[in-house]
Amino acid sequence: MIVTYASSGHVLAALAAVRAQLDPGDEVVVVDNASPDGTADLIGQAAPWIRLERSATNSGFAAGCNRGAELARGELLLFLNPDAIPQPGALAALRAGAARWDAWQGLLLRDDEVVNSAGGAVHYLGVAWAGGCDSPLIGLARDPRATGFASGGCLAIARERFLSLGGFPAPYFMYYEDVDLSLRVRLAGGSVGIEPAARFRHDYDFEKGAEKWRRLERNRWWTVLRTYPTPLLLAVLPAMLCLEPALLLVAARDRRLTAKLGAMRATAGGLPRVLRERRTIQARRTVSATEFAAALVAVVDSPYLPAATRHRPAAALQRAYGAFVRLACRIDR
Repeated sequence: MIVTYASSGHVLAALAAVRAQLDPGDEVVVVDNASPDGTADLIGQAAPWIRLERSATNSGFAAGCNRGAELARGELLLFLNPDAIPQPGALAALRAGAARWDAWQGLLLRDDEVVNSAGGAVHYLGVAWAGGCDSPLIGLARDPRATGFASGGCLAIARERFLSLGGFPAPYFMYYEDVDLSLRVRLAGGSVGIEPAARFRHDYDFEKGAEKWRRLERNRWWTVLRTYPTPLLLAVLPAMLCLEPALLLVAARDRRLTAKLGAMRATAGGLPRVLRERRTIQARRTVSATEFAAALVAVVDSPYLPAATRHRPAAALQRAYGAFVRLACRIDR
């Protein structure tokens, strides 16, 4: 299942690699979000064997994936970015994860020696990032393991579970939809992990301008408000609110103040809907706040986030507040 938008430079290589690894009965669904560069026509001509859905508008990655899941007929879904190329044996290795996880990812690589994502991490303040990003492949643990969230770059999940959880949150458009889904899987008692033997080459570029930052910040808040159990939410909200002035200063320094202010307006504007969704999501919760919070990390550790967050005083403060968060969650054991 691939969602494309202006993907003509990558998608044919991904489709060719996927086709070489398909099992009998597998299908490939591509939803094209009204690409302006002729991606849909290119796919239709070069890959008539796939199932192609042409959207009249660009409804976003999340909505495109939801549409593809509705069209799919198989029991297991793999959401794959159009610039993620499965390496030999990747799909077979990924299928093995069905015996271990409820949602999982393969190992995303920037090249043969550098990691793009070895499983996502989620901080208790909702900040999420690709674990192991830009680290060397040498020395990376090779065994399957639990992870904070599964990357939407190559995310596998049973179709029935995906649909029963409501799919990806379409209003997110893109970014954080994989974090949100993974947290909902865990809320419902499921497990999230990575299968490192399933390797994918990902032509990844983190920096995509102010609009990306606007969506990241908006969707971070929406994810926390939707998915965090009440004791956890009440514990982290004061810290999240206190952090906002600092984030505004950082945004102003980095010339992203307009994007940050736009994220704040959008977060507030979406509150009525988000709180309605929260009631539905929390009604499905089967784990305690303590169990849910156990997978959240206490210190931000990403090369794409401010280095100051990793300095000793900031890390000590994060750990101290994290201890308070864990204590607050114990009332919901």
